[in-house]
Amino acid sequence: MIDKLINEAKDAVVAGVNGAGDIVNALRSTVKDVVTGTFKDADEVTNVAVGTVASITKGAITGAVSVGTTAVDAAADVVGATVKGVSEAGGDLGRAFKSSVAGVIHGASETGSDIAQVAVNAVEGAIKAAGDIGADVSEATEHAVTGAIKAADEIGDDAGKVVRDALLASAALPKEIVESAIGKK
Repeated sequence: MIDKLINEAKDAVVAGVNGAGDIVNALRSTVKDVVTGTFKDADEVTNVAVGTVASITKGAITGAVSVGTTAVDAAADVVGATVKGVSEAGGDLGRAFKSSVAGVIHGASETGSDIAQVAVNAVEGAIKAAGDIGADVSEATEHAVTGAIKAADEIGDDAGKVVRDALLASAALPKEIVESAIGKK
């Protein structure tokens, strides 16, 4: 099921972005449509597996890379569109922030992308999405950072260190929240 979701998201992104004049909006729209469609197809939104969101974002980021967009450039848009889709479907936003960032990092790793910069951009995308939908930005940041670190640690110790360092060094992220989230991990 997970591989099917990853491939469906990847294929949807490739189809939605190929030939699009505005790649960023096509990417956002496609990812959001995949998320809301997946949630609508589920019997009950609360029963959608945690891995579902991560699988969608992993597929979306690999699809974006396969059509020539970098994972770094696509990370914030993929996370933002995913969170907005989950919000519209009435899903768990905490899980959405955490899982969408984790999926993007796993996908970026598979494509050989710079996971440190992808992590920073993904967390920035989560923060922007939280503001756009009226969610608690501090909580969203904490969930996103936790998702980034968990995913990076699953990739390997070096990846975990690189992502932690990048998140702490980013001037665009709220340092105290990042430090707190890293301390909880």
